[in-house]
Amino acid sequence: MVTRSSRLVCLLLALGSTAWAADPLPRAKPEAVGMSSERLAQIGTVLQAEIAKERMPGAVLAIARKGKLVHYQAYGYLDKAAGLPMPRDAIFSIASMTKPLVGAGVLQLMEEGRLQMSDPASRWFPTLAKLPVAVLKPDAAPDAPLETVAARRDMNIQDLLRHTSGLSYGNRNGSGVQRMLPPGNFPWAEPMTGAEFIERLSKAPLLHQPGTVWEYGFSTDVLGLVIEAETGQTLGAFLQQRLCKPLGMQDTGFVVPAAQAGRVAKVLAKEPGTGNPQNALDRTVPLKFECGGACAVSTAADMLRFGQMLLNRGQLGSARVLGSKTVDYMTADHLDPGIVNQVGKSDPSRAGYGFGLTMAVRTTAGGPQMLGSPGEFGWSGALGTNFWVDPKEQLVVVFMAATPGPIRWHYRRMISALVDAAIVD
Repeated sequence: MVTRSSRLVCLLLALGSTAWAADPLPRAKPEAVGMSSERLAQIGTVLQAEIAKERMPGAVLAIARKGKLVHYQAYGYLDKAAGLPMPRDAIFSIASMTKPLVGAGVLQLMEEGRLQMSDPASRWFPTLAKLPVAVLKPDAAPDAPLETVAARRDMNIQDLLRHTSGLSYGNRNGSGVQRMLPPGNFPWAEPMTGAEFIERLSKAPLLHQPGTVWEYGFSTDVLGLVIEAETGQTLGAFLQQRLCKPLGMQDTGFVVPAAQAGRVAKVLAKEPGTGNPQNALDRTVPLKFECGGACAVSTAADMLRFGQMLLNRGQLGSARVLGSKTVDYMTADHLDPGIVNQVGKSDPSRAGYGFGLTMAVRTTAGGPQMLGSPGEFGWSGALGTNFWVDPKEQLVVVFMAATPGPIRWHYRRMISALVDAAIVD
């Protein structure tokens, strides 16, 4: 029997959930800031088709232009298996979108004279001093002894911020070094303390000489522990005090309070395409250490406020959390000539981008396989979240979805095209 409540759920799914959540920025009609309402509405049509095909459970999309909120909409399901519609204030595991939050925190300490870009990581963690560097031999047998050479210098803070430290995630290209490491952050953050993490990291050689190759890995986890060692606070407490509270990011942290567990977005039970089972992490359980590389949770509203702060060069409303020149520095391309750029190896949707301090930076209008402007910057998460800021277009976009696996790259390209197509001035 179709009840009144079930009809309401169907209506919400058809139109996009209108569940209440406070607007993160002042609203404006899209046409008032050079965007098309009709073209923005097309985004919902496309996403609803994806949801109907069971390629994604649901999503939340927030768009601001010229400091005004022009689109803030939820689509599909928070929990498909339970039939729960997606609210705008859904909480997502943002995975590597944690990294720019930590990068902002590190730069706050730089502004206070408490660290410098040239400081070695060994200043805080002596066991990271001059780790040996692996000699990579592509044709070596899997069980061949691993050869190493001495590091030419220590990894420093700038290396950690731009992923040129030589640290890597495990099992990314099958090298002997990467077989010694876990594939991601949670396998270490769940069972280990920060001190145990550093100890284990210190036992594996670096994959590259520091400062020579962009390689995705545990760099930002080390930075989060640098913040803890320097300030005497947990990473979560520091970011709450210095970033989240001033910016009004009320749902960002490293654990979901039990009372808010019903707002956490769930993945589909089976991965689209492969049919492999997918299991969501229980984010109400605290981790052994608050890993700066991937362990935060947040909402579209919170991340839109963070992105708008960056677009405003460090300020949101009356709260200034970074100096304007610091944000310029953070969002410039830091991959100097001679550094091997492998950004596209980690995120194929951002192939052709440079890299700043914890975020990809677009350097050309053409080249990458997505629409965008030179100077655009942002980053994404392995579980399906993404945000970017386009200073030329005065645009901030946050797309939140629980879509792990390769399909997330499809949605990054798709949303980029749909949003930029709505700019009409």
